[in-house]
Amino acid sequence: MYSGTIQSVFVRERMMIKLPVILLACFALASCSSNEDTHQGQPVTKRKAVFKEMLRSFEPMGLMVRERKPYNAAEFLKYAEALQGLSSQPWHYFTADSNYAPTRAKPDVWDKPAEFKQAQQRFMDASTLLVSTAKTGDFTKVQHDFAAVEDSCKSCHQQFRGIPR
Repeated sequence: MYSGTIQSVFVRERMMIKLPVILLACFALASCSSNEDTHQGQPVTKRKAVFKEMLRSFEPMGLMVRERKPYNAAEFLKYAEALQGLSSQPWHYFTADSNYAPTRAKPDVWDKPAEFKQAQQRFMDASTLLVSTAKTGDFTKVQHDFAAVEDSCKSCHQQFRGIPR
């Protein structure tokens, strides 16, 4: 009667020891399958880094315009200026030889370069206008011009950004 109970406790203890080892092995294998940018100059990695930096400016402004965080005109202006400074930076990393995994860029980036250039310009213009509006401190106008920046991002993503390869 006790031998079955002792045996099941022993099996559970062995599994508790093995489970972390199994999980660690799974995480290690999953990390091995990542798509690392090994191309010369790493253009995909560099443009992704600029876009992430943009997001670090964009998100705090979004919290303010959606009134999830109190509007602070000086802080908002700081983020708007940072975004504007970054707005022209990622585009030169979309070179003809940078259409490879782990890019999320759709072929339209290279197939429709004039349209892609227009989307870039809309974003840069909207970012510049947002800085001008942020300098006024008029919250209603800031909300409107932030939405224009957001719309330029969304439309570009819809046309030129896909799922990871």
